[in-house]
Amino acid sequence: MRRDPVTMPNQDKIFATPQQDIQDFSFNEQVVSVFPDMISRSIPGYGAIVDGIGNICQRVAKPNTQLYDLGCSLGAATLSMRRHLSDQGCRIIAVDNSQAMIKRAQEHLNAFVSPTPVELVCGDIRDVEINNASMVVLNFTLQFLPPEDRASLIAKIYKGLVLGGVLIVSEKLRFEGDKLHKLIDDMHLDFKRANGYSELEISQKRTALENVMKPDSKQQHYQRFAQAGFTEYSSWFQSLNFTSLMAIK
Repeated sequence: MRRDPVTMPNQDKIFATPQQDIQDFSFNEQVVSVFPDMISRSIPGYGAIVDGIGNICQRVAKPNTQLYDLGCSLGAATLSMRRHLSDQGCRIIAVDNSQAMIKRAQEHLNAFVSPTPVELVCGDIRDVEINNASMVVLNFTLQFLPPEDRASLIAKIYKGLVLGGVLIVSEKLRFEGDKLHKLIDDMHLDFKRANGYSELEISQKRTALENVMKPDSKQQHYQRFAQAGFTEYSSWFQSLNFTSLMAIK
């Protein structure tokens, strides 16, 4: 029998009722419990990005190197990379500062057998040492860091990559032109409405995010890549105001 999606227990209804005091968004137990639904209904192309990360990993992972998933949440990118790896002596290090996310990510990892070991770390990605890396993934993570900390993290990643190593940065974009930004932002809101979010949910979530998520323009990302030392970089996927960028050392 087909289950009515409205009654599914894991549907994102966090902002469905009016809230007098809207707290800053955090990746707590409540968010973790509905995270897959929240992401799929909020980020156009998310599934394609995750699949693409695995596909890229299959092509660039070098034997006996380390792969990093920084801000791994439930481990979607980690699982995608691991599925595309054979027994190459690689190791994945997945980091998130939410203990609730790490706990659920471990459950997901336990459900699949793989020769590639994964180390799950609950911690601040700014404190992680990057060494002997052939791939580093920041999948919708950088936008949650204070803007003043972003360049130093990209520079540290560049130094920890082996020659030919790849950095993937997936982000929501801010556009330089006000008219262009409003047009594409409005199209994204229509995407959320089409996925069942109400005006109340959209408004309250935007308020919750405004102090904790600060998107950059594509030009700002490219500038950071260049300053860190990358000479080849480009967007490899974009849907509306969401993109995934690739930089190669």
